[in-house]
Amino acid sequence: MNGAYFDHNATTPLDPVVREAMLSWMGERWGNPSSIHRHGQAANAAVEEARRQVARLLGASSAEVVFTGSGTEANNTVVATVLGSPGSSASGAHLVISALEHPSILGAARAWAAAAGAEVTVLSPGADGVVPAASFAAAIRPSTRLAALMLANNEIGTIQPVAEVAAICRERGVPLLVDAVQALGKIPVDVAALGADYLTVAAHKLHGPLGVAALWIRGGAPFEPLLVGGAQERRRRASTVNVPAVVGFGAACQRIDRDGASRGARLRELRDRFEDGLAAIPGAIVHGAASPRLPHTTHVAFPGLVGQELAIRLDLAGWSVSTGAACGSGTVQPSSTLLAMGVSAEESIASLRVSFGITNTIREIDEFLPVLTHEVAELRATAARPSLAGAGR
Repeated sequence: MNGAYFDHNATTPLDPVVREAMLSWMGERWGNPSSIHRHGQAANAAVEEARRQVARLLGASSAEVVFTGSGTEANNTVVATVLGSPGSSASGAHLVISALEHPSILGAARAWAAAAGAEVTVLSPGADGVVPAASFAAAIRPSTRLAALMLANNEIGTIQPVAEVAAICRERGVPLLVDAVQALGKIPVDVAALGADYLTVAAHKLHGPLGVAALWIRGGAPFEPLLVGGAQERRRRASTVNVPAVVGFGAACQRIDRDGASRGARLRELRDRFEDGLAAIPGAIVHGAASPRLPHTTHVAFPGLVGQELAIRLDLAGWSVSTGAACGSGTVQPSSTLLAMGVSAEESIASLRVSFGITNTIREIDEFLPVLTHEVAELRATAARPSLAGAGR
């Protein structure tokens, strides 16, 4: 059966080079990096080398990089830093957050704010999928403790004006959190150029392992650890370090650093080939197509059908994509991102997200397009047929 994995925004297959780097720390080598004996010090050296590799890709100092278990943990830590632990009072505090944010920021901010008596302003993107910097300028108040704007949206791939927003925040004395999880490895991510105060990245989005991420913290930015009880990560994240995963994260970043611009160019070639082929499907709508986007992401609607049903049919044929809508309690819900852009609920649930990776090929795309065209036509034909329910009554 033909087929391919086109859901790299969800997670990516482990790079064989990364796997090799991790393997020795999953058997023949071991050690707790906090231990003073040779096994512990060897593990500590491996962790610190990985920290340097991650920092180098971000244009950062290694001392500013804190390893965490996930991007969610890293984002939650920053929210907790500005609002305090759940149950503490932050009455009168204010946060400004884009509607595009991952739930680990948007949901966490709302939950913490409700518990602490703070207020959250959520800024919607325009129809182009971009949140204007002017919206942040208008929303920030003297009581604003944090602003958050992701670098690139994980659903439609639009790149946000982070540097412009960071300049506004810096002028107003408001720290800025940037979720760059989906961006790293696809576009340049330079913390100095972006001007943020906190930045989150994760290994599994760039052909590294699951279960490890990093939070970059600008020197002097407010910070309180979410996990306490140990001196690990310079007392910024208590917990025994997952050495194999951290080593894999470093190796993945080193691979991207060595590839330079060629990786992004390769991904853009794949995406453009796919989007050119969509012209054969009547009515296909690419969301955010006129905006700067990640080079590997296409979010496309096929009006007249349900994206979840299309994704299931494609999966049965061997092609892995994701739906542009979330499924919960047996019902299809419109994407909150698309609704915030002004896209109708009907168009939202008719969408797919197709995202490519370095393991994909032009041949795979050329084989996928006829299958996609056929399945869209079949679903539309089925939807257009009159129902026989109630016949004879």
